[in-house]
Amino acid sequence: MTDVLTPFAGPVVALADVPDPVFAGQLVGAGVAVDPSDAHAAVTAVAPVAGTIVKLHPHAFALQGTAGTDVLVHVGIDTVKMSGSGFTLLAAEGDTVEAGAPIVRFEPDTIIAAGYSPVCPVVVLGSAPDSVPQTTVGSTVAAGDVLFTA
Repeated sequence: MTDVLTPFAGPVVALADVPDPVFAGQLVGAGVAVDPSDAHAAVTAVAPVAGTIVKLHPHAFALQGTAGTDVLVHVGIDTVKMSGSGFTLLAAEGDTVEAGAPIVRFEPDTIIAAGYSPVCPVVVLGSAPDSVPQTTVGSTVAAGDVLFTA
């Protein structure tokens, strides 16, 4: 079992409430999402687990966890269409990082102004639907809190 930390502080929502059918349907894996909408300054998304960054884009990153849990953090919905505008990479693909290491900085207000949702799914890649505990859904997590255990 691996503790998956929140990538940043904010309210936790169920994937079913994410405005994207791929995440809502848990097609890439089970998890939850964190909503940074109330943050009106830059937010730094951190690694939720220790591991190697196997994919890094301004709007998303995937980690191959050292404890065997692979995690995807997707910053916003349809934010790939922003072509990196409003995002600053703080790490590089291939980096080995500890949980809590800064990966990408973004501005929720910029995402909202572009017409997209800033909600951030955090999923265990390839996991079965409904296999991630939902105990934090409906709460607000602080930076460094455990989002779920997988």
